[in-house]
Amino acid sequence: MKLLEGKTAIVTGASRGIGKAIALKFAQEGCHVAFTDLFDDDNMKNTENELLALGVKAKGYASDASSFSDTDRVVGEIVGDFGGVDILVNNAGITKDTLLLRMTEEQWDAVINVNLKSVFNFTKAAQKSMLKQKSGSIINLSSVVGVSGNAGQANYSASKAGIIGFTKSVARELGSRGIRSNALAPGFIITEMTARIPEEARKAWEESIPLKRGGTPEEVANVALFLASDLSSYVSGQVISVCGAMKT
Repeated sequence: MKLLEGKTAIVTGASRGIGKAIALKFAQEGCHVAFTDLFDDDNMKNTENELLALGVKAKGYASDASSFSDTDRVVGEIVGDFGGVDILVNNAGITKDTLLLRMTEEQWDAVINVNLKSVFNFTKAAQKSMLKQKSGSIINLSSVVGVSGNAGQANYSASKAGIIGFTKSVARELGSRGIRSNALAPGFIITEMTARIPEEARKAWEESIPLKRGGTPEEVANVALFLASDLSSYVSGQVISVCGAMKT
C-alpha cells in the first residue's frame, strides 16, 4: 500500500524546483496531483506529463497565487476536476533580495504578496473541502531565514516568518476538524535559483553547513511526504527545518 494512495494534493509553484520534487514524490506514493504555476508553459506541460507517467491523475493550472479571486477560481476548478482536496502544499514563492536601504516598496509588496498572501489565499479556498471531509494536511514552505533572518532579505524573511505564525494559528484553529498544519524550513537547497549563485559564494555557503553540502529538492520532498501521510498523524503546528544543521 502506497503512503498516499487515492488522495488528492494541490501543490503550488510546482513546475520546477522543490514544488516539482514534492509533486513527483507524492505521485510516486499514489497521490493524484493538481499543481499550479504562474504560466502554462513548457515547464508545466513537462511536469504534468511526468506525473501522468506515474499512473495517477494529474493536471497543471495557470494561476496567480497572489490573487485572492484567481486562487478561489482555480481551487474551485480543481475540486470540480478531482472531487476534493486532501493535501495542500503552499510552495509558490519568489525572491527580490537587496539591502533594506535600497529596497523599494514594489520589492517589498511583491515578495509579501506572492510568498505570504498566497498561503492565505490557497488555505482559505482549500479548507472548504477539508472541512467537509473532516481531514486534511496543510504543508507550508517557510525557510531557515524565516526562523533566523538574513541580511539583504528583509522582505523574504518577513514573508517566511509570517508563514510560520500562520501555520501555527491554522493548526490551532482547524485541529478540532482533523486538519493538520505544518511548515517546512529548507536551508541551502540546490535548485535553478541557487545555481545562479557564483561558485565561490556557493562553496562558502556549503562550508558553513555542518553537513558540508547543499540539500536536494528530493530531500525536502521526503519530509513533505512524511507530513502529508498518516505517518505524521499526530504532528501539527510544527516547523521542521531541512537544512543540514545550517541554522538550529
